[in-house]
Amino acid sequence: MNNKFDFQDGNGPVPAHQHTNGGGWVADTVVIDNTAYVGPNAKVFGNAWVCGNARVYGNARVYGYAWVYGKAQVYDNAQVYDNARVYDNAWVYGDAWVSDNAWVSGNAQVFDNARVCGDAWVYGNAQVSGDNHVYYTPPPKATTL
Repeated sequence: MNNKFDFQDGNGPVPAHQHTNGGGWVADTVVIDNTAYVGPNAKVFGNAWVCGNARVYGNARVYGYAWVYGKAQVYDNAQVYDNARVYDNAWVYGDAWVSDNAWVSGNAQVFDNARVCGDAWVYGNAQVSGDNHVYYTPPPKATTL
């Protein structure tokens, strides 16, 4: 089949298919396991990875070089993108975003309009919600003369 889909990311229609487990649109450039679920309105594109028993559903989007794996869930209108990682039993939902090099893991939850970005890590049983933002930039490395 020669299916194409426009993910509305400025790249126009790209080779894509509807995932066998859920029917959501997945770009052919994505690495995705058959065990992962992509719901009918969810989209996974770019060079993203969705593996294991991860679930992406609702109007959620996973794109860029993001990874969602393990038993992680991304749903509602949530977005995971850039080089972000969501894994273990973590949930990202509502209108939340996880981006840049951020990691969300363990049983952590990011929801409402929360943002986790930069090099931030949210893990364990942590919850980030409301309009809160978690951002971390590591200090510059010291140089010796």
